[in-house]
Amino acid sequence: MRILITGGAGFIGSHLAEAHLEKGDEVYVIDDLSTGSLKNIDEFQENEDYKARFFFSHDSILNHDKMLELVGICDQVYHLAAAVGVLYILEHPFESIRTNIQGTEKVLELCNKFKKRVLITSSSEVYGKHLHAPLVETDNIIYGPSSKFRWSYAATKLMDEFMALAYHRTNGLEVVITRLFNTVGPRQTGAYGMVIPRFVGQALRNQPLTVHGNGKQTRTFTYVKDVIEALMGLMASLEATGKVFNVGGTEEINIESLAKKIIGMTGSDSRIEFIPYEVAFGKDFEDMQRRVPDIQKIKGCIGFEPKTNLHGILERVIYDMSRNLGASSR
Repeated sequence: MRILITGGAGFIGSHLAEAHLEKGDEVYVIDDLSTGSLKNIDEFQENEDYKARFFFSHDSILNHDKMLELVGICDQVYHLAAAVGVLYILEHPFESIRTNIQGTEKVLELCNKFKKRVLITSSSEVYGKHLHAPLVETDNIIYGPSSKFRWSYAATKLMDEFMALAYHRTNGLEVVITRLFNTVGPRQTGAYGMVIPRFVGQALRNQPLTVHGNGKQTRTFTYVKDVIEALMGLMASLEATGKVFNVGGTEEINIESLAKKIIGMTGSDSRIEFIPYEVAFGKDFEDMQRRVPDIQKIKGCIGFEPKTNLHGILERVIYDMSRNLGASSR
């Protein structure tokens, strides 16, 4: 089977590409490398078994001719290309909105033209400012004011969902929508505000772990390999067509406790430093105090449950970042 992955040189996209290569598929990746990296996919182009089945285009998903070619030759499309991370979104607001809205519109338009099954990766951000847990796919949406650009990402991802569902309802396009909750694992960078790689990197260097706000905000985390299993399972399930699914872990922890856990697991001499939101992100930021998914819907559809608990996730990230830190210091 021929698989197209937009944003396939990114953290999650590269793991998805690897899984389909392992399965024996041909994999086509398009990525503008704004947040993705060639380092994530170099090994596929060097692997003797993979390189004849892996094809990379350094290009934008807004390039109509290139996307027309790729969607036309592929059997299924995973749409992962998007603005990534709170810091990137706040620093590049217009580019983020344009990529998320126009990029998804282009993907859906061409998938509809060729009648190709497509999976859209949305985000837990769409839920907004809820304080209850767990979050269910049918929950109402609560956002802050438009003056707080932090919510622009959530609003654009929600519009992506609306567009995908509209194509399904009006044209019968086979779409699946996934709301990802804090995916973590090897190849993820802390450069755009991702908390676990940022904390682990700081701990390994014995630097202060910078906790934004008071540290009482809670999150759950999902290992990237578990997320890939969910995405591939939903893509293969006709029952999932036209539906929205949470994909995430259920082990809730507050950010201060996460920092303490990472310090303990790394044996670091680091201390915790609390940074006010306005210092870390500026005036356009508001935080979500809780973000915990209900995963009964995806469990009922494809039997998915995350296999890797938080301790296991942290072990893998610490090992990977320790190895890379050691290599870079030699």
